[in-house]
Amino acid sequence: MIMKNYLEFEKEIKLLEEEMEALKSPGAGGISEVDTNKIKSTQDEINMKLKSVYSNLNSWQKTLVARHEDRPRANYYIKKIFQEFTPLSGDRYFGDDKSVTAGFGLIENRSVLVIGQEKGEDLNSRIEKNFGMMSPEGYRKCIRLMKLADRFQIPVVSFIDTPGAYPGLGAEQRGQASAIANSIECCMSLTVPNISIIIGEGGSGGAIALASSNKVIMLENSIYSVISPEGCASILWRDPSKSLQAAEAMKLTAKDLLKLGVIDEVIGEPLGGAHRDPETIASDIKHSIMKNLKSFEKLSKEEIYDHRKGKFLQIGRDQGFNKTAGLEDGGLSYTESKLRKISSHIEKNKLIYAGLGILAATSLIVLIF
Repeated sequence: MIMKNYLEFEKEIKLLEEEMEALKSPGAGGISEVDTNKIKSTQDEINMKLKSVYSNLNSWQKTLVARHEDRPRANYYIKKIFQEFTPLSGDRYFGDDKSVTAGFGLIENRSVLVIGQEKGEDLNSRIEKNFGMMSPEGYRKCIRLMKLADRFQIPVVSFIDTPGAYPGLGAEQRGQASAIANSIECCMSLTVPNISIIIGEGGSGGAIALASSNKVIMLENSIYSVISPEGCASILWRDPSKSLQAAEAMKLTAKDLLKLGVIDEVIGEPLGGAHRDPETIASDIKHSIMKNLKSFEKLSKEEIYDHRKGKFLQIGRDQGFNKTAGLEDGGLSYTESKLRKISSHIEKNKLIYAGLGILAATSLIVLIF
């Protein structure tokens, strides 16, 4: 199968697949009949080359795969995974943001709120959707619908795919920073499970605004970072060409982030990336969503909230956390360390301890003199 677009490191694969197409079309390229043995051996060679290339991708190459023009977008997954999806528009303040699709749908007869950051499929749709860069009205739309879902106890599923929030003058004038902060706060305060799947790029606050979830899942070749590798290289080395070094240092791949405890799960991609077999990856994502939703079924509102809070408090720390009963994977809830408890107790009762200290000092002086 010839792809529409190939990356720089896929040149050999492209040549092999062009050869395969020629073999399947007798009369083309001087071939008089179909050679099934040659077709089979060429296909085996393509598979071996794909496995060799994609099993040894560096962080920069994974960044390129995450941005691949043929990679399935949020709208594709929404159509494949959810039934009776009803999109809702507008933030009730300014207008609608085409870079994010949001609405209610069914997954295995269960109602869910679905949010999807959308980059677009071609140039015209990418311009319309601002290349997946959300504006304040987009985040406010999501906040409005997340609060509605919380009121009716409907879980939230988000598809993350953005280079970052839109940094334009108009967006800043309409309160971009506060919209992102309010979206993070809304995600963190939900009493229903929320699941985020990073399907391509997870760029900075634009992604975190919707990925502050009970479960953060990444596709194998997606990325999640505070800044793009090019931006990082420009800041640190004043040289965008050092994107490879920046990407490696940033630990932005799914494998690295799972090891660091920033994300909860990695969904493997078909050989050659999600764009080579979209239906398979859509099926795998659906299975993951159902599995994770099921893990929260027996938890109360408070336990769901505490699970999310504890998970994020645990990132980067190595103390003060206990496993919470009730989750298949043993969720985390925050428990203060002994030292912190003592410090907190002294702080709360500092006047009493100050009085006792003065009394002890006075008694000591009396005894001495």
